[in-house]
Amino acid sequence: MGKDSLGKDSHIYKQAFVGKVFGKIALRKMIKDAKPFDQNIPTSSQFKAKEESGDLEAEKLKWISLTQAYENYHNPAFIHDFFGKMTKEQIGILVYKHSDHHLRQFGV
Repeated sequence: MGKDSLGKDSHIYKQAFVGKVFGKIALRKMIKDAKPFDQNIPTSSQFKAKEESGDLEAEKLKWISLTQAYENYHNPAFIHDFFGKMTKEQIGILVYKHSDHHLRQFGV
């Protein structure tokens, strides 16, 4: 077990080889300004939803809770599977833009 971006026990994510080559460049490009994420950015297979149904209201509450937890974030050992080691500020910007991306995706 490793620690996730919130410092809780989780799966250990290792930086993929392609991430070691291009991760920092891609991260800088993605968080350099307020521009929203492009559509159709590939999702790592480990994060693709496999469920075909679920409790949307419960998932929304869980998402809100996890988002609020970033206020007290501290996990200097966190390693993103593509971007590698990230600062608290980089993670915050990426989480904000990722959330914005999905809210736009579903017209919220």
